Amino acid sequence: MATPHINAKDGAFAETVLMPGDPLRAKYIAETYLENAELVTDVRNMFGYTGFYKGQRVSVMGHGMGIPSCSIYTKELITEYGVKNIIRIGSCGAVRADVKVRDVIIGMGACTDSKVNRMRFKDHDFAAIADFGLLRKAVTAAETLGIPVKVGNLFSADLFYSPDPQMFDVMEKFGILGVEMEAAGIYGVAAEYGANALAICTVSDHIKTGEQTSADERQNTFDDMMKIALDSVLLK
Repeated sequence: MATPHINAKDGAFAETVLMPGDPLRAKYIAETYLENAELVTDVRNMFGYTGFYKGQRVSVMGHGMGIPSCSIYTKELITEYGVKNIIRIGSCGAVRADVKVRDVIIGMGACTDSKVNRMRFKDHDFAAIADFGLLRKAVTAAETLGIPVKVGNLFSADLFYSPDPQMFDVMEKFGILGVEMEAAGIYGVAAEYGANALAICTVSDHIKTGEQTSADERQNTFDDMMKIALDSVLLK
């Protein structure tokens, strides 16, 4: 049923929804990768589409920036539209020297400075981890495609402009592969409501070196990440 944030009809979404932050990236993905894609929701221009990839029905929808925004959309997709699998496809920053711009990272887990999962988990630490089935399929798809990936921990930050830049040194020490703003929240929502979640990110910039991709490239490219996400949907 329709919600305050999604005006799709019942059954409009596939079992698996790929979710970039930017709704225009969702539009680009639907038009570029999917066949017979139809716009199914457009509340606040947060576009969602459903179509087919190599015969498999799949949906793509934006989730906005930050844990509060993505939590609204993922929760409603799961509880109101019966979505089983949420795959975040986005960008992240790097802090380690061995992680390069345009590398693809699969988030096995996600640390965070947000309190949302502590609120869910009675103020205790919650290990925000990906679903192993989705993780394994993504790694298998990457290996089959011959695309190198790094698998490990992400850090989901509440603030894009951090007031504590020394924290990036701590992240590097603890082996964080990418810094983004949503994965830990999505993993928490999926755990709470019985769905599966995974985050696949392309490194758009390096926080330590200053190297970065353009805004257009972030919106319209990152084909390796898309191939991995879409081909993983085909695997049983």
